[in-house]
Amino acid sequence: MEERIIIAGFGGQGVMAMGQLLTYAGMIEGKQVSWLPSYGPEMRGGTANCNVVISSDDVGSPVVLDANTAIIMNKPSLDKFENSVVKGGKLFINSSLIDRKSERDDIEIYYVPCNEIAGELGNARVANMVMLGAYLEATKVVSVDSVLAGFTKVFGEGKAHLLPINKEAIEKGAEAIRKQAGVTA
Repeated sequence: MEERIIIAGFGGQGVMAMGQLLTYAGMIEGKQVSWLPSYGPEMRGGTANCNVVISSDDVGSPVVLDANTAIIMNKPSLDKFENSVVKGGKLFINSSLIDRKSERDDIEIYYVPCNEIAGELGNARVANMVMLGAYLEATKVVSVDSVLAGFTKVFGEGKAHLLPINKEAIEKGAEAIRKQAGVTA
């Protein structure tokens, strides 16, 4: 098993945090992992993306050119990375901020209204966790429990009090995927 992921959006959308959480979860589960961040020149609001590899075998390169999955949080990132997904792969689109549909018909596409769901939860900052929950539900690459176990590794013990709202956001993202698939939980 090898999952090659591109996660992309604006700086400040939690793109790097999603990648780090997946990486820690993979380590917790004894898998081989890599995380490679890439930032635009701006601190917030600029471009940000990361490459994550989670594998049962050694990771040959942290660079992801042909992704099994792309997690896209804004329109410029969709324009840039949509064609990086291999045939049969998965594309997750934040439909709250992206007003166009994917042009691909050879991949699985998930439209997740991350910002709306985060707003319903009362915390706009958890939109990334909504998307992460959607990804975890659709792929089962790592478990939600492993992601939650890695939470304080990424955010520090001082943010442990935010674990409940983030856990809820992950569940709402998973719920959105189950609704798209017509599965009731």
